[in-house]
Amino acid sequence: MGLDSDPTKIPSCLNVKDDPVFEFNKRIIDATLPYAVAYKPNIAFYESSGSEGWKSLEKTMNYIKSLNSEVFTIADAKRGDIGNSAAHYAKAFFEKMDFDAITVSPYMGYDSIEPFLAYEDKWAIILALTSNVGSVDFQVTQFQLPYLLEKLGIKTCYGKSLYELVIEKSLTWSGSKNIMFVVGATQSGMIKNIREIAGDSFLLVPGVGAQGGSLREVSANGMTSDCGLLVNASRSIIFASGEKDFDKIAAREALKLQKEMEILLREREVI
Repeated sequence: MGLDSDPTKIPSCLNVKDDPVFEFNKRIIDATLPYAVAYKPNIAFYESSGSEGWKSLEKTMNYIKSLNSEVFTIADAKRGDIGNSAAHYAKAFFEKMDFDAITVSPYMGYDSIEPFLAYEDKWAIILALTSNVGSVDFQVTQFQLPYLLEKLGIKTCYGKSLYELVIEKSLTWSGSKNIMFVVGATQSGMIKNIREIAGDSFLLVPGVGAQGGSLREVSANGMTSDCGLLVNASRSIIFASGEKDFDKIAAREALKLQKEMEILLREREVI
């Protein structure tokens, strides 16, 4: 369950509350807890409100922890920096906020991911192939050897896309057992290839729902004997209604998606 809690989109009936965003999150969590295995706040929607947004996020995390439910928590932060900076990002989200996992960008290489992997019971979820339109700009581009080699008459080409190189390389790193990969549901045509490269690594799959990704195609191409998928839905559930009963409507939409998932899991004899 993605908590992309845009303050400009939450129901107006909550504006009388001291903290409308937290109240919105609390009611969404209460309504969807029977159907969700994880909650994923998108940090941008909290950072945009400054210190008040961080307070809403902290209260949301404290509330989830108070429920004593075995739900997984993911900071959708997409952090990507090196050395001491990465170490402090890891401390902020893993120690101070007590998230179980965080999304990270691998662009700067292993030393930008290593601090997150230093936590034995936490997870780094690496961006591999995202669901946005611009993903084709770099992630699926095939990389040729440098022009200098071409001038020397060597016509060899890697023939691999960036997302393939990211997955292959990151699985060789120390601590790789605590790595997952972000793979957009809108990229279902490439998920089979990703599963072959990633092995049994879990995939965090956004893009089902408002972005139009097909859960059946994702499952057909990416499911393992242990499921191997964390499927995220956000706007299609949390903003399904802007009325006073928004939480009841969210619960109804979450149940529909959970039932669809259950059917697919049974078809593949995972449950």
